Amino acid sequence: MSTTVHRNIYLSDELQAIYEQTVAFVANEVTPVGDAWEEAGQVPREIYKQMGELGMFSLRVPERWGGLGLGPLASAVFSEALGTSTYAGFEANVLVHTDMALPHLLNAGSDEQLERWLGSIQSGDTMLSIGVTEPDAGSDVAGLRTTAVRDGDGWRLNGAKTFITGAVYGDMTVLAARTDPDNRYGISMFLVPAHTEGFEVARKLDKHGWRCSDTAELVLRDVWLSDDHLLGELHRGFYATMANFQNERMVIVGMGIGAAQVAIDLTNAYTQQRKAFDATLYDLGAIRQRMAMNQAKVDAVRASMYHAAWLTEQGIDAIKEMSGVKALGAEVVNQVMYDCMQFHGGIGYMRESTIERMCRDARLLPIGGGATEVMLEEVAKRSYIDT
Repeated sequence: MSTTVHRNIYLSDELQAIYEQTVAFVANEVTPVGDAWEEAGQVPREIYKQMGELGMFSLRVPERWGGLGLGPLASAVFSEALGTSTYAGFEANVLVHTDMALPHLLNAGSDEQLERWLGSIQSGDTMLSIGVTEPDAGSDVAGLRTTAVRDGDGWRLNGAKTFITGAVYGDMTVLAARTDPDNRYGISMFLVPAHTEGFEVARKLDKHGWRCSDTAELVLRDVWLSDDHLLGELHRGFYATMANFQNERMVIVGMGIGAAQVAIDLTNAYTQQRKAFDATLYDLGAIRQRMAMNQAKVDAVRASMYHAAWLTEQGIDAIKEMSGVKALGAEVVNQVMYDCMQFHGGIGYMRESTIERMCRDARLLPIGGGATEVMLEEVAKRSYIDT
């Protein structure tokens, strides 16, 4: 089975090395033991610390803070490589930490906040989650109801969050709360350590897939935070969240493409050795041509993802391109997984089968990080023709 990414114009030697190192790591340290994590509903902290030691949490951290100072292409490479693990729950927890929560701190944190937190975040001792989604507000970020009210030299927070990846066992949540009740977009971001008084995991959610990823429903009851926990400019958290959505969408596609390639490789290998009707399944034109088309689709989405990442790295507004990649890519990954399970036959429906788990895990991709329908609206709004 091949998991080597094809070299393209966007990949430097450094990025290629990051890909290969990550693929080797998950093959040796994740895939062989992932079933136990799925059963436990938790990824061991030791694995995060190993990744921290290898610099995997430092790709986007500026060099002045001990990181590599790389851009969106590094996240694209890293997410695709993680996707080869075949355990999307593990991949999601890592990418929430590195590419959904951490960018808020990197983009808006004060020197004091960066000095205080970045070291342990890079080492894996402090694992992050991102707390935006609420029971009544998902993609509609401006509709969130959690409030933060001035109280002395700090803030008093009340509200609830749901579907928060990594927050059951994590250490700190980058959390959005309404600070200006008279402005729909008057939202601010806060750093909320896990053991802050009044900040609790109401329950650990039971999911269809991503079984080794811990997902929390959170409540905030009169949580008090000092001013040094306010992240970035007051009332500008909505715009900070919008700014990072493109990166979030990109890495979701990346992990999906990494997984889809593994699924194709597994299915090609299985159908080429599975005998039926005096030949192999792969000898049936309907099967091998469908798998060839799946490969073409995955290659096309991969290329589009890297191009959108490159545009972003050049400082070019790529919301339309990245939203389109997210919409198409998540759907393609699910189409590929459907065919791969189908061509595995009965064994593909068994829980002992890798492809069965991968199909369940892939189903979240068109939902999380912006549903396909929301992504298509982002493209459509930017497709009006001036006349």
